[in-house]
Amino acid sequence: MCPDPQRLQAYFDGELGPSESAPLEHHLAACPACTAELARLRALRQSLRAQFAAVRAPQPLQARILQALDAESPAAAPTRSRSVRTRPFWAGVLSGVAGSAVLAVLAFLLVAPRAGVLDQLVTAHVNSLRNGHLIGVVSTDRHTVKPWFAGRTDVSPVVADFADQGYRLLGGRADPIARQRAAVVVYQHGAHLINVFSWKQPGAAPADTTRSGYHLAFWRSGDLMYCAVSDTGWSELQGLERLLQAAADREQAP
Repeated sequence: MCPDPQRLQAYFDGELGPSESAPLEHHLAACPACTAELARLRALRQSLRAQFAAVRAPQPLQARILQALDAESPAAAPTRSRSVRTRPFWAGVLSGVAGSAVLAVLAFLLVAPRAGVLDQLVTAHVNSLRNGHLIGVVSTDRHTVKPWFAGRTDVSPVVADFADQGYRLLGGRADPIARQRAAVVVYQHGAHLINVFSWKQPGAAPADTTRSGYHLAFWRSGDLMYCAVSDTGWSELQGLERLLQAAADREQAP
């Protein structure tokens, strides 16, 4: 049975965690109708981004919105969220381009300040797949790839080849993430490409999420934040995460 449109929309917007995304992705693999709807949503987003110039809300407005969100009663939030998702007006709004534009503006005002890095990661991943920007240094040798980052990025990431485990090192590149020169190590797993970004960011790693149909797996190692981005399955992506974490532990061991 196909999921309801609101759940598919939530998946597209990156609101579902790994445990909720997995069964939906299994359904998408066998359902042409839902796959076509997801493609329609992606095309609509690209069209909107092409037609409307990117703007940023003034800092005072961002501060007021975030203050209001932080002061919001946790007990009241779930009720309001359900009412918004089930209100007939929103169902009608979601059906048209004008409604999508309205939602895009609302999402920008309410979410963009907190989700900026997620957008940057997905955009960098997508751009690397379609414009020949996938790899800056081509090599399966970690002793070639790791030194390449020196002077080109602001960090020195863990680099390893896991070809025996099914993750072949292809090379690396530099991408601007969070106003830094982030290091990107590129792997191939079967027919899928995985970009592993690393940059300096304090605090705990964000929760794993799905955004625009791409999985983002986050973890920390030392003072670096890592994020693996791909359209491969969660188990495959998290398998690479475990391998890289183990490699980092070996590097940091005395």
